[in-house]
Amino acid sequence: MLVEKKERVIMGIDPGTAVMGYGLILEQGSKIKLISMGVVKMDHLDDHFLKLQRIFDKTVGLIEQYKPDVMALEAPFYGKNVQVMLKLGRAQGVAMAAALSKSIPVTEYAPRKIKQSITGNGSAGKEQVAAMLQRLLLFKETPEFLDATDGLAVAVCHAFQRVPSGGGGKSYSGWEAFAKDNQKRVK
Repeated sequence: MLVEKKERVIMGIDPGTAVMGYGLILEQGSKIKLISMGVVKMDHLDDHFLKLQRIFDKTVGLIEQYKPDVMALEAPFYGKNVQVMLKLGRAQGVAMAAALSKSIPVTEYAPRKIKQSITGNGSAGKEQVAAMLQRLLLFKETPEFLDATDGLAVAVCHAFQRVPSGGGGKSYSGWEAFAKDNQKRVK
């Protein structure tokens, strides 16, 4: 039987190719505390591949600095612009790869699920999500970008799901773990 840690650090990422939001919380039993939140700006970069490299490097840097036990990501939503979807999917994939390269399990959540778990309304606006997080985590400062609170919302959503860090669901700590659990699928 897996013995779950009494506390863990959860990193949430709201991937984007102009601005990536992130938030880190400390979960202690049923309590959560804000560790950090912020954004990685990339709107000044013209080259899409340089943006992806920055996402990877900054994500690895955050992992090395805060040592999260798990990463939660916002899944790209379905939109009409295929090019935007492709770029967001790449941004998400690069953030996932950064976590997996450090053996950090990854879980993803739909935007609607995140908003529902924070505000009780899956159609809530970014401002409503930010206001609820301020009350929940007792911080006063308003972040420069709502992408920061979006990243924080992903981490809090993961904490509310009570998903153990040590496996189950779609989370894998690397290719070896996935291959071991899916031997019939790997050729």
